[in-house]
Amino acid sequence: MIRKKPITPEAARLRMADLCARAEHCSFEITEKLKRMNLPYTQIREIISFLEENKFISDQRFATAYARDKVRFSAWGRNKIRMGLYAKRIDNASIRAALDAIEEKDYMDAARRAAAVKAKSLNIADYQDRAKLFRHLAAKGFEAPVISSIISRLKSDG
Repeated sequence: MIRKKPITPEAARLRMADLCARAEHCSFEITEKLKRMNLPYTQIREIISFLEENKFISDQRFATAYARDKVRFSAWGRNKIRMGLYAKRIDNASIRAALDAIEEKDYMDAARRAAAVKAKSLNIADYQDRAKLFRHLAAKGFEAPVISSIISRLKSDG
C-alpha cells in the first residue's frame, strides 16, 4: 500500500476553498473531506471557520441551491428534499427557508413531470395502477394532496 504524504493545514484550506469556489458544499461535506485527510479536529474547525468567514461555504445558501436543483433536475418532492438536507446535517431553520424558497410553479411542474413519466407504463383507469403511481410519487417525496390532485387530473384527462 502506498502511503500518502500528510497534508498541511494550509494546503487543505486552499484545496477546500478551491473546491467550494467551484460548487456549493455544506459544512458537513467539507468536514467529512477534512476528516479523511486525517487532520485534527481543531484544525478542521479552523478551516471551516475560515471558509464560512470568507463566504466559501454557507449552509443556508447550500440548502436553497440543493432544494432548487432537486426539484428542477431530479423531480423530488419536499419530503425527500427535507430528508436529504437532514442527512447533510443542515439545521431546521435553513431547511424550512430552503423549502419555502421553492417556487410553487416549479414544484408542480416537477410533480407532473414525475407522474407523466411513470404513467406512461400504467393504465390510469385501473385502481391498482393509480395506487402504484401514488406510491411512486410518495417515494419521490411529494405530499399526498399534491399527488391526489395530479392523479385526479391524469384520470380525467386520460
